[in-house]
Amino acid sequence: MTHGGTARAPAEGGGGLRTTLAGLTTRGRSFLAAGVAAAICAYVLGQSDLLRVGLLLAALPLVCATVLHRTRYRVASSRRLSPAHVPAGSEARVHLRMDNVSRLPTGLLMLQDRVPYVLGPRPRFVLDRMEAGGRREVSYRVRSDLRGRYPLGPLQLRLTDPFGMCELTRSFSTYDTLTVVPRVEPLPPVRLTGEARGYGDGRERSLALAGDDDVIPRGYRHGDDLRRVHWRSTARHGELMVRREEQPQRARCTVLLDARGTAYPGSGPDSAFEWAVSGAASTLVHMLERGFSVRLLTDTGSSVPGAGSDGFAGASQETADAAGLMMDTLAVIDHSDGTRLSPAYDVLRGGHEGLLVAFFGDLDEEQAAVAAKMSRRSGGALAFVLDPRAWGGEPAEGPELSETGEERLRMLREAGWTALAVPPGASLTELWRTADRQRTRPGALSGAQGWS
Repeated sequence: MTHGGTARAPAEGGGGLRTTLAGLTTRGRSFLAAGVAAAICAYVLGQSDLLRVGLLLAALPLVCATVLHRTRYRVASSRRLSPAHVPAGSEARVHLRMDNVSRLPTGLLMLQDRVPYVLGPRPRFVLDRMEAGGRREVSYRVRSDLRGRYPLGPLQLRLTDPFGMCELTRSFSTYDTLTVVPRVEPLPPVRLTGEARGYGDGRERSLALAGDDDVIPRGYRHGDDLRRVHWRSTARHGELMVRREEQPQRARCTVLLDARGTAYPGSGPDSAFEWAVSGAASTLVHMLERGFSVRLLTDTGSSVPGAGSDGFAGASQETADAAGLMMDTLAVIDHSDGTRLSPAYDVLRGGHEGLLVAFFGDLDEEQAAVAAKMSRRSGGALAFVLDPRAWGGEPAEGPELSETGEERLRMLREAGWTALAVPPGASLTELWRTADRQRTRPGALSGAQGWS
């Protein structure tokens, strides 16, 4: 079970008397108004008994407010999220604990936690009397179909008197954050770019070779094989130096997410853009689990901050940390202001990127040409193209609609991509299998050659 951060903050009854009087409930204000009216009538009519009744009605809410104002018990709250990161459409449970840290028992306490409306209604709880040093625990569930970061809190504590004449609200200053990450589909294992698990027979290896003897020596460590001692470097440095071992280089995978606002129609959890974000998340997790060094790239040419110096994560970081960093980025990613894929192409053409998996929105002729060139520096290229017309965009007139989509796919395939159209509600798992069948089927499209 994953736990979120726990925050503690004291809440103390009291505050200014004016603030307390402002907390009079409807009942308290009604009693006060009735008492004042009765006192005025008693003075006009000369009725002493009515005057006593009026004074009693007016005094009761004032006395209750004064008693509540002088209440000095202190309580502390803590909140725990289980878990703090959930996929869209899944539930998380929020645990609240209240501690009475004063020497006096409390009265009736009403709790209300602030949550965004997308997570559900605001939870409210009524806690009975807490003894000195006592503790109460409550919990509630939250759920969101939309990814994002949502603040929970601050917790509000309502104090009231036994007659319900006055009510005060005290807010804690701390809050926690629930991160709703994109849905992740499990993808079937297929052989990609000759790699079985990112370390198969076809993996690339780099030997750390340089210098006069084509080696980069390092200092001797206890347990090193003496047959690996490099005597020339030992003589130069005055200490035992050994040759480095062969260093395997992990297979690389770049996941490109086209986030242009002009490329996707509609919004909401079932929109084309949300499908693309979920697809990118599924691909990232799948490739990291298979041992690939993975980079998340957007149409603006930016990578996930905090990854390796070259933008790739997984080789120098723990897989879980790398996946968490990228999933947190995808949890809050939004449409970009760009209209071109050129910034991403400029990054990709800088070197060999290994496997390239792209999720494209609407591609006009110019952007399709840019996307086609991206496969030249990759060891394999797979594209999922989401046609905005099929996903509920503005329909075009005439039969050119389907022909235009097929033309874009043909351009990508001729450039070396394995390109698949994504219909609304499609399963990425099934499309993943389809891509594998296309590359292995005799007479498959030319793009399949780069995929295998």
